[in-house]
Amino acid sequence: MTIVYRLICLLIGYCFGMIQSAYILGKMRGIDIRDYGSGNAGTSNAIRVMGTKAGLIVFLGDMLKSLAALLITGAIFGRLTPDLVYVMKAWAFAGVVLGHDYPFYMHFKGGKGVAVMAGYVIGFHPAFLPVALLLFIVPYLKTRFISLGSLMVYGGTFVCLIIFGQLGLFAPTAQGHLIEIYLIQGLLTFMAFYRHRENLGRLMRGEERQTHLFKENSEKLKK
Repeated sequence: MTIVYRLICLLIGYCFGMIQSAYILGKMRGIDIRDYGSGNAGTSNAIRVMGTKAGLIVFLGDMLKSLAALLITGAIFGRLTPDLVYVMKAWAFAGVVLGHDYPFYMHFKGGKGVAVMAGYVIGFHPAFLPVALLLFIVPYLKTRFISLGSLMVYGGTFVCLIIFGQLGLFAPTAQGHLIEIYLIQGLLTFMAFYRHRENLGRLMRGEERQTHLFKENSEKLKK
């Protein structure tokens, strides 16, 4: 039965993940966000193409859909399987990332799973929040590279997940199920880095695009 529960959580997450904030907001403004800028249906490209206000709306929408999936999963399975609630949340987040990155109705061309990580940080366990804020804000303020801050959050949160798990923060989850959670988040972290491979290449070459929140970005509404 727990296998069925996992699949249900994955499906819940996927359904929420498919709510594409950047794509929807772009269509409301008469554009397909994937035809502009980097072609990515995510927060960074929304900021560059539609401006900071639009980008923040996209970020909030993507964060909330991830948070909603985890909260609903936690509420349902916290009663059914309290010792597996964090496992179920992990599967729900995996579904969110898959739905966000590969929405079937957009021909599997979505975002890169960054803004949804904010919902995971809040919804999985609040202990992640101060660490994630620090990991994003410091690199971003120093470089103005959203991609760098985002990958720092993914990698840092994965490390914290293992540390917190070994310290018993996710009790009463059994050790075997903790390993399952680590594996899921490890794969999602690898996926995030893989989907940012072009950004990583540009970072290493010193060619990455900066994203400014409080002034116009040079790529606004340019194909």
